[in-house]
Amino acid sequence: MINRIKKLILEIKLNFASSDRKAELYRKHFGIKIGSRCRFTGKITWATEPYLIEIGDDVTITQNVTFHTHDGGVGLFRSEYPGINVFGRIKIGNQVFIGSHVIIMPGVTVGNNVIIGAGSVVTKNLPDDSVCAGVPCRPISSLEEYKNKVLKKAVFINHTDPEKRKIEILEKIKSK
Repeated sequence: MINRIKKLILEIKLNFASSDRKAELYRKHFGIKIGSRCRFTGKITWATEPYLIEIGDDVTITQNVTFHTHDGGVGLFRSEYPGINVFGRIKIGNQVFIGSHVIIMPGVTVGNNVIIGAGSVVTKNLPDDSVCAGVPCRPISSLEEYKNKVLKKAVFINHTDPEKRKIEILEKIKSK
């Protein structure tokens, strides 16, 4: 009962926390190594062994991202091999963006300067300076190629006031 209450209190704190505060809560409650200036914009599902996860600096993790640090399938062999488990660390480099609904499997290292597209399943290491996506996730372009592509479509928004921002976005989208 006490663990349920603690979990509920943590969820409430996370729902109202800034991205900096979320990083602090994840470090404290789950033992995750998290670098500086990281942003967490939605609900994240951490593995049952979150202390096996390391996140670098300047990382953005969006909504419904899931980290797995173990292979639960080996449970089928426990009658033959009692206590069998397979674990793997997950390491996320610096300057990484992880899109929504990404699943990261055990034993994966994500390099520096990487974008992982929404809905991807990361089963293998991802190289530095790349844009990766898919099931299974794989490099689809270099970061430089991606930058050149998005700069052709980009609009630059200067307002932070929500109503002025909305007007500016609608005007710029209309003119494109």
